Amino acid sequence: MSSLLGAGALLKLNGVSLFAAEPSGLLQKLAKSSLNDKILVLIQLHGGNDGLNMVIPIDQYGLYYNLRPNIAIPASGTRQYITLDPNLPGNKQVGLHPDMVGTKAMYDEGKLAIVQNVSYENMNGSHFRSRDVWYMGGDYNEYFNSGWMGRYFEHYYPDYPTNYPNATVPDPLALEIGTGVSLAFHRNQGIPAGLSIQNPNAFYDLINSVGADPPLNFPDTHAGDEIEYIMQIERQSNNYAERLRDVYDAGTNSGVVYPDLYPYIAPSGSLNNPLAPQLKIVSRLISGGIGTKIFLCRIGGFDTHANQVVNNNTTMGSHAALLYHISSAVKAFYDDLANLGLADRVLTMTFSEFGRRAASNASYGTDHGNAAPMLIYGTCLNPGVYGTNPDLQDLEYGNIPLQYDYRQVFSSVVKDWFGATDEAIEHVKFEDYIDNRVDYIQCKELSTNELFKENFWMKCYPNPTNAAISINYSLQKEAMVTIEVKDISGRTIGSIHSTHVGPGQHFFDFDLSRYANGTYFVTLTANETVTLTEKVILSK
Repeated sequence: MSSLLGAGALLKLNGVSLFAAEPSGLLQKLAKSSLNDKILVLIQLHGGNDGLNMVIPIDQYGLYYNLRPNIAIPASGTRQYITLDPNLPGNKQVGLHPDMVGTKAMYDEGKLAIVQNVSYENMNGSHFRSRDVWYMGGDYNEYFNSGWMGRYFEHYYPDYPTNYPNATVPDPLALEIGTGVSLAFHRNQGIPAGLSIQNPNAFYDLINSVGADPPLNFPDTHAGDEIEYIMQIERQSNNYAERLRDVYDAGTNSGVVYPDLYPYIAPSGSLNNPLAPQLKIVSRLISGGIGTKIFLCRIGGFDTHANQVVNNNTTMGSHAALLYHISSAVKAFYDDLANLGLADRVLTMTFSEFGRRAASNASYGTDHGNAAPMLIYGTCLNPGVYGTNPDLQDLEYGNIPLQYDYRQVFSSVVKDWFGATDEAIEHVKFEDYIDNRVDYIQCKELSTNELFKENFWMKCYPNPTNAAISINYSLQKEAMVTIEVKDISGRTIGSIHSTHVGPGQHFFDFDLSRYANGTYFVTLTANETVTLTEKVILSK
């Protein structure tokens, strides 16, 4: 009926697999913790994504094509790559796969950051080991029995599962959409920090269809310890089932049409969009008021050793369909969240255990490689391309070398998105990556310094505008204030002032009419430590 598999526990009830992972609790310290209402949605690209056909290095297109002529995305024609941003520097000029129209639209809206060449040192090419490394938050030669997300929860909620759920923390802190088992939410001790569900109502019906009473005593053996562990997971599943059903029923989607089928040529098994239903559930749960911090979604099929493309068109096939599914589903997800007034709370990022080799093989596919790009979506981003295109003339045994350690990307989530304390970051084991983390978060947690506890804000209006904007901001106390206007690539196009300003409200006007239509960002920095950013749309 149930078994333990590797890093997690797989519980089967009526033949359906459930993965349980738990949240931990620290009510007595909640007031002084860094917990906020921010949500992280992770999308695992299961199998090892071919990053070179997802994010094409335009500045080295000839080398790219020569390395993979039987699968390369063309530079011309009706199905050529989509130029992301012609204003980027040459070594950051990239093209998106032609089926990533939704991702291009999100970049144009200031809602996309691409982090190039992410991996870890001495990546060994094993699916299972690499997934564990990404989840555990360690080096290639370290073996933790916990994941970095589980340790984050363990720091703020160390007493779990005792007295959880409760009136203050009624929800699991983590949810995996599906039936997979991962190391992601495991803590150092005890059951993990989340639940795995496919549909909250079906989950509730399943849990309540099981009528047998659990055992009260367990043999003092290894098998007895395993049985007790499984029973703890089942108890937590029961505890959360009704709450998840109620939150789901209380929530709604906004009427946005989530994509269903890939519209071009691909194997029949690749046509249906497996990610869109997952994100639709996440959106509805958030709308219903769930307090879950991290959602983990999965989309498989990326182990493309053969038939990655269709023989007569390198822009279509199984990999193209997967990229379409991600791009279109995430675009619909954020349109849905925006309509519900929830988009600013949600950060979404893709990751895969490794990339593929730069050169294709004779089977119209790619073999296990090393580094690959990560896509980060959200309304609170410093949009753009982080890092440079891989040097295709300087590969490591045919592999793209890493430019960023994966922990440099995830540590920004912990520090800047969740606002974790130094103690929490140390417990997560990311302290060595904080100083050189990738700085893609724009809406960072504000300092609790007395100067900025309240009455610190900025507004820009009208927005959208066809010409000038008025910038209105307020300080509680005197501060050194710098205000700049930047374009979507991060280039400063206007420096309004940098001076000491007294407390109270202040007003400035800035004329955007001489610039091209598009998205701009007004950034206010006080005392070189706390930053506010407002996105402005220019439409003449």
